[in-house]
Amino acid sequence: MEYVTRIVIIGGGPGGYEAALVAAQLGAEVTVVDCDGLGGASVLTDCVPSKTLIATAEVMTTFDSSYEELGIIVADDTPPEEMSARIIGVDLGKVNRRVKRLALAQSHDISAAVTRAGARVMRGRGRLAGMQALDGSRKVVVRAADGSEETLTADAVLIATGGHPRELPDARPDGERILNWTQVYDLDELPEELIVVGSGVTGAEFAGAYQALGSKVTLVSSRDRVLPGEDPDAAAVLEDVFRRRGMNVMARSRAASAKRVGDRVEVTLADGRVIAGSHCLMAVGAVPNTEGMGLEEAGVRLKDSGHVWTDKVSRTTAPGVYAAGDVTGVFALASVAAMQGRIAMYHFLGDAVAPLNLKTVSSNVFTDPEIATVGYTQADVDGGVIDARVVKLPLLRNPRAKMQGIRDGFVKIFCRPGTGIVVGGVVVAPRASELIHPISIAVDNNLTVEQIANAFTVYPSLSGSIAEVARQLHTRKGTAEA
Repeated sequence: MEYVTRIVIIGGGPGGYEAALVAAQLGAEVTVVDCDGLGGASVLTDCVPSKTLIATAEVMTTFDSSYEELGIIVADDTPPEEMSARIIGVDLGKVNRRVKRLALAQSHDISAAVTRAGARVMRGRGRLAGMQALDGSRKVVVRAADGSEETLTADAVLIATGGHPRELPDARPDGERILNWTQVYDLDELPEELIVVGSGVTGAEFAGAYQALGSKVTLVSSRDRVLPGEDPDAAAVLEDVFRRRGMNVMARSRAASAKRVGDRVEVTLADGRVIAGSHCLMAVGAVPNTEGMGLEEAGVRLKDSGHVWTDKVSRTTAPGVYAAGDVTGVFALASVAAMQGRIAMYHFLGDAVAPLNLKTVSSNVFTDPEIATVGYTQADVDGGVIDARVVKLPLLRNPRAKMQGIRDGFVKIFCRPGTGIVVGGVVVAPRASELIHPISIAVDNNLTVEQIANAFTVYPSLSGSIAEVARQLHTRKGTAEA
């Protein structure tokens, strides 16, 4: 009888379900243990829901900011004294019902795909049971909602349990007025005055979205600027847009506590100032889901942050145990989680595999405008990590941008001096998540700015700015940023 490799995957997010598909296709016997529904937080409470909400906000922002310039007449009988009033509004209850419906539909589609591939899906919470057996196998105990337990034997285990919102001791979410990012989709009415604590990617995305939907937003940032981990030029553009649209951006203001006072929320800052609003969204990071899983007892090393340590092929320090996704603390991106999961299965099952290369990862901040990045960064160049030439071209010079009423944004490309090989890029624009792809291809394939410059682009198009930046980099001899 032919032996079949047994794989147990704990966690059904992108790292888990993509790994399951690969392992099943390679002939393994696969069991996915999940307690919430396949797709994980990415599909059910994070990426898919938030980007669905943002899609509505984006339509409203585009209309609000450009209908007048583009010559669109909404109602020619509007009294002059009311022309400054908001033209359109939003039914947040309807928006959130759509958000939940799409998230569940996506989760169902993923479950169907995993099941069709031949994997078994178990509902419950999994934990490792002790060290590796003499035959190299591992035991995984699955506890169902009714308290019953089942023990699975695996030749390899993948930990892909993700993370959950971090909470401040004196700002615990109540799901009604003080919220984390998984709870906002239960709101039926638009927050009148929303305080967003945290100016990282999650905070900035939600702050921009609710501002566009019609909330009066205050963004509390403990750092000196919004999006401290992103390209400084991009962050400056976004912060300027936020302020111009009426957002109150409070820099260098650390939140100490948040409490309900009747039907209001008061946020106290570390310096004693108090901000009041109708709602507060806490976006202060995430905590890995590693507690109570028996990881350290099984030989899995955890970082001080609680994340699982992995190498570039997703191995942990315990033989036969791999990890993928947010639980590793590498990059909190669905695309990276999926790649880590696939790499783990390719590696264990003996297929050809390339180690994870984070310098080819493209990412996007879904604000308006969007901020997309790939490869080496401005910080890498400024810090001497890599020697690179830089050119930045504002979208204001782009003819398609002028036609569409786009004023904010730019294209920036980094290339190596001498060879002209593209090593990174930044795009700030509507749909930057789409525009970054040609730069990603260039980074991944070591293309030169000359090759990018010589490729045809549609005229007029926003992508024409990518070719123009490449042309400037190809012809310039200096290293100064344009």
